[in-house]
Amino acid sequence: MIGFIIAGLVIGALARLIKPGKQNLGLIATLLLGLVGSVIGGLIASLLGTGDIFELNVLGFIVSVIAAVLLIGVAETVAGRRRVTR
Repeated sequence: MIGFIIAGLVIGALARLIKPGKQNLGLIATLLLGLVGSVIGGLIASLLGTGDIFELNVLGFIVSVIAAVLLIGVAETVAGRRRVTR
């Protein structure tokens, strides 16, 4: 469980480094987006037959970071819409 949280932080941090621009996300949001990205990456890697969903492998890690980058973009869009409507 602790390893899963650490992996989520690492994946979330890498995704924030890859995504251009400034993100207004805190540590908890980064952790959550990284965790969701790692589950998505593990699921896709599992479907491709490279390992189990909770097994650390290269393809799963790469897909996890890509999924987290996309999730950060979605989170920024949702947060931007909330600010505009106020």
